[in-house]
Amino acid sequence: MQWLTPMTGLYAALAAVPALLLLYFLKLKRQEKFVSSTLIWKRAVQDLQVNAPFQRLRRNLLLLLQLIALVAALLALAGPILALRSGPAQRYVLLIDRSASMNSTDVAPTRLDQARQEAHRFVDALREPSLFSFAQQPDQAMVIAFDNHAKLMCNFTADKNQLHGALDALTPTDGASSLAEAVTVARAFLQAGPVEGDNVVRQEPPQLELFSDGCIGDLDQINLAPGELNFHAIGQSPRNLAIVAMQARRSFDQANEVAVFATLANFSDQPVDCDVQLSLNGDLRAVRSVQAPPRKEAPQINLPDEPGLVSLSFSLTFAQAGVIEVRQLRSDDLPADDAAWAVLPPPKELAVLLVTEGNAALEAALRACPLARLDTISPAQFAQQYASTTATAASSTDVTVLDNCNLQQLPRGRHIVFGKPPANLGVKLLGTLDKQLILDWRNRHPVLQYVNLNNIFASKAYKLQLPRDAQVLAEFNDSAAIALLRRQGSVFLLAPFDPLQTNWPFEPGFVMFFYNAVQFLGLEMAQGELNNLHVGDPILLEGQTPQTHATLQGPANTNVSLTSDTNGAFRFAGANHAGLYWLRQPDDQADPFAVNILNRTESNIAPQKDLAFATVQVQAAQTPVQKANLELWPYLVAFALVIAVIEWLVYTSRIRL
Repeated sequence: MQWLTPMTGLYAALAAVPALLLLYFLKLKRQEKFVSSTLIWKRAVQDLQVNAPFQRLRRNLLLLLQLIALVAALLALAGPILALRSGPAQRYVLLIDRSASMNSTDVAPTRLDQARQEAHRFVDALREPSLFSFAQQPDQAMVIAFDNHAKLMCNFTADKNQLHGALDALTPTDGASSLAEAVTVARAFLQAGPVEGDNVVRQEPPQLELFSDGCIGDLDQINLAPGELNFHAIGQSPRNLAIVAMQARRSFDQANEVAVFATLANFSDQPVDCDVQLSLNGDLRAVRSVQAPPRKEAPQINLPDEPGLVSLSFSLTFAQAGVIEVRQLRSDDLPADDAAWAVLPPPKELAVLLVTEGNAALEAALRACPLARLDTISPAQFAQQYASTTATAASSTDVTVLDNCNLQQLPRGRHIVFGKPPANLGVKLLGTLDKQLILDWRNRHPVLQYVNLNNIFASKAYKLQLPRDAQVLAEFNDSAAIALLRRQGSVFLLAPFDPLQTNWPFEPGFVMFFYNAVQFLGLEMAQGELNNLHVGDPILLEGQTPQTHATLQGPANTNVSLTSDTNGAFRFAGANHAGLYWLRQPDDQADPFAVNILNRTESNIAPQKDLAFATVQVQAAQTPVQKANLELWPYLVAFALVIAVIEWLVYTSRIRL
């Protein structure tokens, strides 16, 4: 038995019980009257004797009933709680999934709201703290919300009001679901632990309580002990039709021709007929009717089912910049992935600058690409031309190709660097390497698409130590062969070797490499890749005037004021909802950014009942949350009301007599 507010009940008893007894000691004031007989006034005489002060109290049923009702009300005011569980206090970590799939409406109003309600019930079931308790210490809990990243909503506490407030503060996002970071955050707080004096208090490991639909993409990366996690499954229906891939490209030969590719996925178990529309700058351009096949069962138990896929392509002619939208028009349980957007840059023929002392192989490969202009200058002329510029000055060409140029700084732009990289990129030279063979490369990256690097041999190359954010596209035996690096608004494609000291110029893939690299750096990296993002990616606009103000507007009532940094870059890290964002500057310039989900795992909203972690398999809980406490005050209040009714009936029966 525990008492939440014992002192309140005690203070109320000290005031109420004496007051009730005093009522039976009070002497009523009556006027003296002479009557002929007192026979009919016996009852009044008895009442007069009872109300005489300082007399011994007689047996009085009314007083007894009133005392019982008052004591019951006072006990209710003290907040008695009956503990239904015994044993030491427990600690719990509530992991609340707020990713895109939790916005599904198959349960009203959404899955996230249902998860929040179940978490509220779980918090209500925790054992309460009290001033006087004949049981153990109260349970504690913490709340962590997760999507792409984990967010601590509330640290360990026994205050239920604080826990309820943390749950109410949860907001939905359209991000993917990643649980590993949330588990890592929870374990980091556990390892810290409370401290008493010079010793760390030893506590039992907490119980992880996961409230999710199970659409989590990194379960195989999480190691759990048996019984460490309880899974509370949310959701009912797998009905969803989603755009899972979308891309808009201009033709390399005809810049005004635009090709739009999209993939529609059906995650239900029945074929679905629907219409898919294409819009350009908000104007409808085409509608296509398609039938999406049903999902296919996975060949293995632990793998998700394969959705039914339909590929679509649209063609249009447009010679300006714009925003393209592909949307499926059939209603389903997850509206957030029904559409996808792409920012279309204006058509442009690229100008390339080749900086070299003389390299016929490089010049021939570049002239084979469809360019508006190819200029060739020496490293000395290039250094003199940009001697008066700073690192933040922009290059006048779209792509610069540097052939063994030992330059300390470069203008802001997009560069293909052969040989030693510039000194201000954070790349360390660890010496030179001899007789290096390219062993592996990323053939799906746009730069190396259709490029065969098999048997490419370099007699000499530089050994590089790259920063963590560098993207390695090809590898030698002992170092990176091709790497992509972004620095202060510039993009560098690094190849730490001289092409003339390799057999690469004699291979057909040499020309294809420059064709891909120039198009990737000049068109996609210039606008497309930076403006077409996934949920959770930061919005970044560089090359603007430093310390200027702008407003970012977007979905979910996004309206944020931004200020460019000293390098002239606007940054926003909170693109947590799919849709179009517009960065508006005072000069009426508006830059669009398309943020999409395009995630099959998140669009597959079929609720999971079993979760296969790296070490254990967890089944969803089959029974609802059981209360750990039973509040007794409602029963005491009801008992007091019953006694009051009985007292009233006794009193009225005596009046009739």
